[in-house]
Amino acid sequence: MAKKELNLNRVDMPRQDPKVRARNFEEVALGYSGADAVAEASRCLQCPKPACKAGCPVSVQIPEFIKALREGDMPGAVQALKEKNSLPAVCGRVCPQEQQCEKTCILSRQGAPVAIGRLERYVADWALRQSGEAPRTAHGASSGKRVAVVGAGPAGLTCAADLARMGHAVTLFEALHTAGGVLKYGIPEFRLPKSIVESEVNYVRSLGVEIVLDNVVGRTELVDDLFGEGFNAVFLAPGAGAPMFLNIPGENLNNVYSANEFLTRVNLMKAYRFPDYDTPIHVGKRVAVFGGGNVAMDSSRCALRLGAEEVYIVYRRSEEEMPARAEERENAKEEGVILKLLTNPRRFIGDDKGNVCGVECYEMELGEPDSSGRRRPIVKPGTEFVLDVDTAIIALGTRPNPVIPTTTPNLTLTKEGTIVADPETGRTSRDGVWCGGDMATGAATVISAMGAGKRAAADIDRYLRNL
Repeated sequence: MAKKELNLNRVDMPRQDPKVRARNFEEVALGYSGADAVAEASRCLQCPKPACKAGCPVSVQIPEFIKALREGDMPGAVQALKEKNSLPAVCGRVCPQEQQCEKTCILSRQGAPVAIGRLERYVADWALRQSGEAPRTAHGASSGKRVAVVGAGPAGLTCAADLARMGHAVTLFEALHTAGGVLKYGIPEFRLPKSIVESEVNYVRSLGVEIVLDNVVGRTELVDDLFGEGFNAVFLAPGAGAPMFLNIPGENLNNVYSANEFLTRVNLMKAYRFPDYDTPIHVGKRVAVFGGGNVAMDSSRCALRLGAEEVYIVYRRSEEEMPARAEERENAKEEGVILKLLTNPRRFIGDDKGNVCGVECYEMELGEPDSSGRRRPIVKPGTEFVLDVDTAIIALGTRPNPVIPTTTPNLTLTKEGTIVADPETGRTSRDGVWCGGDMATGAATVISAMGAGKRAAADIDRYLRNL
């Protein structure tokens, strides 16, 4: 058989013009056309030993769904995709494929991996357009066992869907008034439309998963209560919703937000549609966002869309060390976000009404690498300056909320407050209790949380079969 010629012409995905999209909340990436999707799928070499699968935390059948797409078998593509991934329309939009499946694609050696994420999005969106849900995967026979899943974010939804397909009765408990977790409250509409999240949640519900909203496990009822109600196993996936702060003077001034509060108001409570929705949010003319991850990018881009004239991202290292995806950094810069690099805040400055009006910063320089492998930022003496701002957003990351750990006996915790769980199985120190996602690892990616949910589901199934 002749060796297939390499096609390094990766098909780009159209996006809204930066000047237009910087002032609206519509999705930035517009998705492939059918012709573009087939052209990109045709670049796949269908490797006998596909490395792309090994790079996927949920082991999606990547060559299989791409082959079906290329051959025009869209139901087959959906079936192959949904076999391992219950949230493909989400993953196709927000997963860091460049660090996972696409990084291990053989064409990445030539700098042009197959656009697996974009193809995943195309197939998942096709399925949603057809009937609102994908073809069913086979259900196992009913086991007669009941599982409680706590938290309807990516880890909980994935675990619940897999367990339901295995034949177990699953009830998913969510503290908020809507399911989706960080997919709903954390990621902006222009990156992940809420209608997409709702469709994926409805698919999980259609598998037989019961979703109970407005139920704060640890307050409304305890983990012990769930066992008393007849559940045979509990999977804890409430996320990490407690914000981290700078701990510098002036942080309690008016119009200094945590990114959690800012994004929750904008996304979940629809402040961007005020006054149609009655959640106000203050965004002034000059906004500073502190941090260098995807949450900082999301916050800065939301601020622009809410009317800010100048938005700065203040980050103590260089752009090379930023943990945000390259795509999100590029989108932010195209839209007009200004990167204030090698800069660190010293204190916030307030006016006579208690409103933030500036932040005193100092310049940094990079020294030797620290424990993260990135070069350590060091203060340059005598470089203090004041940045005039009227809104500040602190996007440094999150920690787990202590409500479940402090109300559940016999759980071993780390010094950071996360629950100790076996990374391969999700098992905790307490029999019958598993944990996954940000509650176990600290803040991480959507797909890593989904992988934890999938691994836990497999181990819970083994456990229940032996009861």
